[in-house]
Amino acid sequence: MDTSQGSKVVLVTGASSGIGEACAELLSVRKHVVYGTSRRPPETPTVGYRMLALDVTQEDSVRRAVAELLEREGRIDVVVNNAGHALAGALEDTSVEEAWRQLDTNVLGVLRVCKAVLPHMRERRSGLIINIGSLGGVVGLPFQGLYSASKFALEGLTESLRQEVEAFGIQASLVEPGDVRTRLTDNRVRAEGSRDGSAYREPFEKVLAIIEKEEREGVPAEAVARKVLEVMEAREPDVRYSVGKLSQRAAVVAKTLLPARTFEGLLMSMFGLKRR
Repeated sequence: MDTSQGSKVVLVTGASSGIGEACAELLSVRKHVVYGTSRRPPETPTVGYRMLALDVTQEDSVRRAVAELLEREGRIDVVVNNAGHALAGALEDTSVEEAWRQLDTNVLGVLRVCKAVLPHMRERRSGLIINIGSLGGVVGLPFQGLYSASKFALEGLTESLRQEVEAFGIQASLVEPGDVRTRLTDNRVRAEGSRDGSAYREPFEKVLAIIEKEEREGVPAEAVARKVLEVMEAREPDVRYSVGKLSQRAAVVAKTLLPARTFEGLLMSMFGLKRR
């Protein structure tokens, strides 16, 4: 989608902090008309863009926010599906209810937003949907099984979406960050079963410490925002774009080149896990 001919109306979900906030700030600086969203928008007005109340887990909330934006601007050109959260814990320690909340936000939340904006985009025969995935959606990560599952699902959803909407002049792409310095690290939810008494407690704590260290040393959220802008400015956006440390991006390539068991062993060693 070439944006050189004028500003675009952009909806960014999960814009109260981190990647979403960085996207809203950068795109507004580039003179796009930006609406960020949050379940509880700040009372203090943001500079350069507006905030709307939107909870991606509530269909009525999504519809109201999209309707309000369309009433104000008359169109939506770009959607950045960024809202989400991270759940950590061994799969065995994760309850079905916890798993549902993870998938409801990270996968069905994206679906709700897409369903709300696509009729308008189809009518205009124009639009771009950018889904914020993760390198953890290409490589399964230990003790982040449900988070990885949600991002793996987003990969398939976006690939399918691209094929379905192309005839209507709509495009869809994935941006896949590696480790990024955001509040997600501090806000990560731990499965209740991962506490005292878990058979996985010791390796879980060891792996999570490594993950959190890497996140705090990750790329800034602004790097992801710049990649989102790159996708917006592409005439024919690709399916996916990775962003992050070279070593993490290289791991995705290594997964396709190395024997599966060899790659798995290397990944486990990175997290201090040993084979029997």
